[in-house]
Amino acid sequence: MTKKKLGIVGGLGPAATAYFYGMITDLTDAQSDQQHLEIILYSKPQIPDRTAYILKKSDENPVPMIVGVANALVEQGAGNIAIPCVTAHHFYDEITRGVDVPVMNVLAESIQYLRTRGINRIGIMATDGLIGGGVFHSMLMENGIDTLFPRADDQVGIMQTIYEYKANCLRDLSFAIGAANRMKADGAEVILLACTELSLFKRDAKLDSSYIDMLEILARCAIEASGSKIRHDY
Repeated sequence: MTKKKLGIVGGLGPAATAYFYGMITDLTDAQSDQQHLEIILYSKPQIPDRTAYILKKSDENPVPMIVGVANALVEQGAGNIAIPCVTAHHFYDEITRGVDVPVMNVLAESIQYLRTRGINRIGIMATDGLIGGGVFHSMLMENGIDTLFPRADDQVGIMQTIYEYKANCLRDLSFAIGAANRMKADGAEVILLACTELSLFKRDAKLDSSYIDMLEILARCAIEASGSKIRHDY
């Protein structure tokens, strides 16, 4: 397969973007610098808050700026685009209409991952925007995947954890772990980490394989779509 330059729409948020870049590097089957992917990363943390717009708490639409960053990457030669922000994929159809190269869809890729492994009931940890927007939930239902959501007070704690990562002021992971454990007790086969900041939570809490990291799914997709291979030991 011909290699494509990978364009990354970054800054949503910066810590998750940096982790995503490192994850791609770790997962790529390469024996030298020259065998790694050519990547163009444009970090634009000024993109408006996705959750606030979805929930109508803000009238600042993030889509035009996301599309602008993606097109700037295309102008520099990017052959495909990854957006390491799960909530931004609520706007996937709008984004793709404004970009002339393929944009990876982490929602669809994650559903395919679940279906391939025969997982039928998940607990989801995500932003209020992704949950309240309903797009991902509809896609999951259409594919026969039952979704358990956190209890209301647990969701408050999950959002607090997400925004603490964005602010570089993480205090306590125990509440998020408790929220996940309660969904498991209610019958979730796995916990889907459907926010890129929660990938950092998985790393820091040293979570086991019962947690599925959507950022890792996106990283694997980005590597293969750009013409490289995944390391055989991952």
